[in-house]
Order: sequence, then structure tokens, then C-alpha cells
Amino acid sequence: MDIEEFKSRLANRDISRRQVMQAMSAAGLALAAMPLSSKLARADDQATYFTWSGYDDPGFFPAYVKKYGGNPNLPIFSDEQEAFQKLMAGFVADVAHPCSGRIEKWRNAKLIKPFDTSRLSNWPDVFEPLKHINTADQGGQQWFAPIDWGNTAVIYRSDVVQPKEKSWELLWDERYKGKISMGDDITDTGIITGLLIGAKDPYAMTDDELKQVKAKLAAQKPLVRFYWSDTTVLEQGIASGEIVAASAWNGTLAKMLDQGIPVTWMAPKEGMLTWVCGAVLTTNAPQPDKAHDLIDALISKEAGLWLINDIGYGHSNSKAFKEAGAEKLARIGLPPEPTEHLKQGVFSKDNTRLEDLTQIFEQVKAGV
Repeated sequence: MDIEEFKSRLANRDISRRQVMQAMSAAGLALAAMPLSSKLARADDQATYFTWSGYDDPGFFPAYVKKYGGNPNLPIFSDEQEAFQKLMAGFVADVAHPCSGRIEKWRNAKLIKPFDTSRLSNWPDVFEPLKHINTADQGGQQWFAPIDWGNTAVIYRSDVVQPKEKSWELLWDERYKGKISMGDDITDTGIITGLLIGAKDPYAMTDDELKQVKAKLAAQKPLVRFYWSDTTVLEQGIASGEIVAASAWNGTLAKMLDQGIPVTWMAPKEGMLTWVCGAVLTTNAPQPDKAHDLIDALISKEAGLWLINDIGYGHSNSKAFKEAGAEKLARIGLPPEPTEHLKQGVFSKDNTRLEDLTQIFEQVKAGV
């Protein structure tokens, strides 16, 4: 994309975290050297929030801004591995924003410490299942404050596609050859395929299960129009009819419905993928008091409404869900009361075979 398109899509938040980094890398720019906005300017008296691009908006932490008269410092990372490496190298932050599958890794590396939930006025409003996800509350202490969450599932053109059943197998249906799209991110695609081949634990597959995954992906490749990494390209494909079935994040559903495109959001019988990201208190946080206030702001109803309405993701605050209303939630593929839904999700966690899956996927795409 050219610079004007990049700026326009960045302003409209119509660009992924990965694309931001790719575009800047192509321009020969280091993120640390070129802030995405003036909000990234450092102020030594503010807490530092190390987060993903797109979450550096005052709408995400209004109570903090009101109390301290300005934004926290907002350095951003492109992915959790980059964040982990920078923190291990001594980068100083008060609060960071990993996903739930990284809690144990970060804790074992002594990068984070428990926070005091009694200091969080919004903690009672957080959905209970999210408080205990993975090892968020290990040892009776809270290491992770859930904030944003969403799903990866199947979206299809309901005016064209007639699924035989509610299953990920729709993305292997030869009736729609050349009109299927699959995510280019193996962290999702590998788990989806693992579920289909019946892996006992798709996040820790055996060598034999990996062979089955490769065969399954190879069988799908001739059916795939393209592997998507850009949600805008995927959405354009669905809108035009070039793509009639795809793996997708729930935010895509709302965009399609807003355009009047006839689509259905399928919850596969094998399970949707559910990711949950949140706030952690770093071990060497220089501003622990402000860090607690920032975490409290991030889990507030106001932050939740901003996330639901502006970004299209779920939030951990139950009051935000109630106020957003069932109609709005349905448009982003979320239930009005997500407690049972959250219990049923296939939650993202550390994948012990990620490098192997990455190699397998590259081989499949190369026809090896």
C-alpha cells in the first residue's frame, strides 16, 4: 500500500498489528524511532503501558486520563515475542498487554508479579471465568487481568453456501473450490486443523498428529483462493463474492453486516478458537500505584464500551456487555451473556510445536 493509504487505514484502525510493522519495516523505519502518534511521547510522571498498536487510544483508559490529566506512556509492540524479548533485555514498563497463553512463560521468566485486586474498583464486574483462565490466578494470587477477547470461527456467504454441518470441514468442502480463504497465521490455522484431525491436545501435538495436519492442509490447498493476513482483503473478497467461506475473527462479521452482505457466523462443533488478552504488572514497575489505576481503567465499563463499539471485540466487564445490548453484540458474533460461551471456547495458549507447524505450513504453501 502507498503512504496515503497507510495513513488513512491507520487513522480508521482498518489495519492489523502485523501490517503496521510490515509497512514501517518496508519503509526502513524503526518503531521506536517513529511514534505512530503524539500520544507516544514519554512523560516520566506517567505509568508506561506496553501494548499492541491500536490500543493506544484514550477511549481504552478514560479513567486513568481523567485522574492523571494525560495518557500513560504508550510504547507498542508488534507481537508478544517482541514484547517478551524487550522486557527480558531490560525495557522498563509498568503494565504490559500479553494474551493468556503467555502468562506462565512471562511468570517463569520473572517478568511479572501479582497485583492487588482489592485496589481495582472494577474487578467485581469482570466475568468470573476470565479471572481464572489458564494460570491467571496461580497460587491464589492474580497475575493477569483479562481485558479484550474474541473468537476465530467460520464466516460464510449465506446466499451461496449450504453447510452440511456446523464444522470447520466447510473450509475443506470441494463444492466451494477456489472460493475459500484460510488465515495465514499458523497459530490459528494449526489449531483449527489439529481439532479436525482429532489431536488430543492441538497445542502440544505428537509427531504423528503433525503429519496428519500437514496432509490435511495439503488437501485444502487446491481449494484455497488465498491465505489471508489482511482482514480488509478478506472482507473485500467476501463482499465481492470472490470468497464464500473463510476462517475469520468476529470483528469481520460486523463489517460485513454493516455493508448489507448476507453472511452467517458459524460456531463449529469442534470448537471456536477463543483468545483473551489482558494486563500484567511488571516485576520492576516504577509506578506501581499508577499501574494499578491503569489496570482498573482498562477493565472498566467505559473501556469495554469503547472496545465493543469501536473495535468489535469482546471485553471482560459484564456491565459493558449489558449496556452494549444484545443487538450490538450479535453483530460482532458475541452472546449477550458470555459466561457459558467462554467456558466452551478452545482458549489460546502456548503452542509447544509452533516452530514445527510454521515449517509445515510453509512447506504446504510451497507445494513441498
